[in-house]
Amino acid sequence: MQPPMVSPIDEELPEATHPACVMVFNASDPSGAGGLAADVTAIASVGAHALPIVTGAYARDTAEIFDHFSFDDEAVTEQARATLEDVAVQVIKVGFVGSPENLSAVAGIAADYADVPLIAYMPDLSWWDEVQIDLYLDAFKELILPQTTVLVGNHSTLWRWLLPDWSTERPPGARDIARAAQELGVPYTLVTGIPLPDQFIDNVLASAQTVLASEKFERFEAVFSGAGDTLSAALAALLASGDDLSEAFTEALSYLDRCLEGGFRPGMGHIVPDRLFWAQPEEEPDAASDALSSFPTLELTPNDTKH
Repeated sequence: MQPPMVSPIDEELPEATHPACVMVFNASDPSGAGGLAADVTAIASVGAHALPIVTGAYARDTAEIFDHFSFDDEAVTEQARATLEDVAVQVIKVGFVGSPENLSAVAGIAADYADVPLIAYMPDLSWWDEVQIDLYLDAFKELILPQTTVLVGNHSTLWRWLLPDWSTERPPGARDIARAAQELGVPYTLVTGIPLPDQFIDNVLASAQTVLASEKFERFEAVFSGAGDTLSAALAALLASGDDLSEAFTEALSYLDRCLEGGFRPGMGHIVPDRLFWAQPEEEPDAASDALSSFPTLELTPNDTKH
C-alpha cells in the first residue's frame, strides 16, 4: 500500500520564509488614495503581509471625502477574531475606523493581544461633522492611545487634538506633542509635516524625554492624498519585519519619499503616492532622453532624495 500523497501546501514552510503579518483596521477607499488600499499596497511593497479588517467605507474621490459608512462593531470584531485565531500577527495598525463603537471593538481585541505593538494613525477629520469628530477623538484618547506603541500624525492634526489649549506664540514642537501623548499612555510619537524655513518640513520621532530621530525633507509643490496612511503602514510593516524603531522610522520615510516623487494623478483630484514605484518598467536604452527621465528615482538609493 502506497503512503498518502502530501501536498506542498500541507508542508510547513521554514519560519524564515514567512512574511511578517500586519493586521490593519481601516476604511475601504474606492479611490485608492488612502484607507485600506494604501495600507495593503504599502505593507506588501515593503515585504510584509497585510491582514485588512474593513471597518467601513468612504464615499470619496481623489480630491475629497463626501461621506463615510461604518460597519457595526460586531462585523469588525468577527473579521478580526476569525483571522487572529488562525494567523500570528506581529503588529496591529489602527487607521480610521468610523465610530466610537468600532474603536471600543478594536481596543478590546488589542487588549487581548497586549504583547503585539500597535501603530495608531490619526488622519485629518475636518471633512466630518464636528460632533462626530469630538466623540471619535475622545473615544480614541480613552480606548486606543493607552494601548498605542507609536502614534503617527501630521503636526497640525496632533497639535489641535492633543494640545487644544496651547497658547504660546511658538508652535508646539514634537516633544511637546509627545509629552501630551505620553500622558495618555503613548511612549512614542511620530510627528510629520513640521514647518521649517526655506520650504522644508521636518518629521520627528520623539518621546516625552527626547528626540529619537528626525528627517528633513524639501516640501513638494503638490497636494497628495494618502501619504499618512502610506507612512504609518510602511512603519508598521518594517517593525513587524524586525527593524528597530529608529531604523523603521528612517526606512518608512525614505519609502514614502520615493512614493511621493513617483506620485501620479489618476483622476481630476490630488496626486496619489505610487506605492509600487519600484515595479515600473525600465525604459529601453535607446528611448528618447525625455522618456529616460520619467522614473529617475529608480536609479537612486532610498536616501539619495528626500522631499
